[in-house]
Amino acid sequence: MIDLRFCNVVVLGAGTMGAGIAQVAAQAGSRVLLQDLKQEFVDKGLQRIADSLAVGVQKQKLTQEQADATQARIIGTTDRAAAAKQADLVIEAVPEILDLKNTIFRELAANCSASCVLASNTSSLSLQRVFAGVHAPERCIGMHWFNPPPIMKLLEIVRTSTTSQQTIDALMAYAAQCGKEPILVKDSPGFASSRLGVCLGLEAIRMVEASVASAEDIDKAMTLGYGHPMGPLRLTDLVGLDVRLAIADYLRKELDHPGFEAPALMRQMVKDGKLGKKTGQGFYRW
Repeated sequence: MIDLRFCNVVVLGAGTMGAGIAQVAAQAGSRVLLQDLKQEFVDKGLQRIADSLAVGVQKQKLTQEQADATQARIIGTTDRAAAAKQADLVIEAVPEILDLKNTIFRELAANCSASCVLASNTSSLSLQRVFAGVHAPERCIGMHWFNPPPIMKLLEIVRTSTTSQQTIDALMAYAAQCGKEPILVKDSPGFASSRLGVCLGLEAIRMVEASVASAEDIDKAMTLGYGHPMGPLRLTDLVGLDVRLAIADYLRKELDHPGFEAPALMRQMVKDGKLGKKTGQGFYRW
């Protein structure tokens, strides 16, 4: 049975992550409002969900009836303020820009109910800064999903110094209802997953830069030797080199650790537009 507090979920941002999160929430039984700034963005997000569900049916991961029921529980909107008024849980999945996220949460706090839980999908930004100035900070929490959300089992729940135990318990329970395996970490640069993942990815790039081995063989070392489902360079391509570079620069500054210094090769590839899968070329051709 769905937690009654989270019957109505609002997802902000209809991109790859937002659409995937909306699908998972709807599959768990929540009514979902998927919001973005323009109708064309919303429509693309809804189409992503439809395509994902169709693949799930084709692979017999769910029935056509389940897919139809999931899609029926998702509505698109461009009206953020109106959507917030109906929410039990808001999950923000907008670009990794601190000022943008903080502005959104300040706006949400003025429009949603006092009991509404506010969650950010940031992968590395300080939640204390993301939620700075937001009323009732005990309901604010990190909810870091992994791409693609309908498939990846991990969900990183991030507590701030002011997050209440009630909020933590509710999100941990909801993660399980969504079919995820939650872990709980405290608000610190990169949390657990990004800090470890980016560190490994940067070292793999340095190895390519130094001609230690090919990208394919470095990845094979981790998939066959350590049982990783995907090598660090292929994963970097999927996430986007520009996204990982921004996280690396942030972690280098916040942690003051030379291990997060981005390699020159990474900066050159970003400058050249070789961002990975989204541009068709990174360490692999897509």
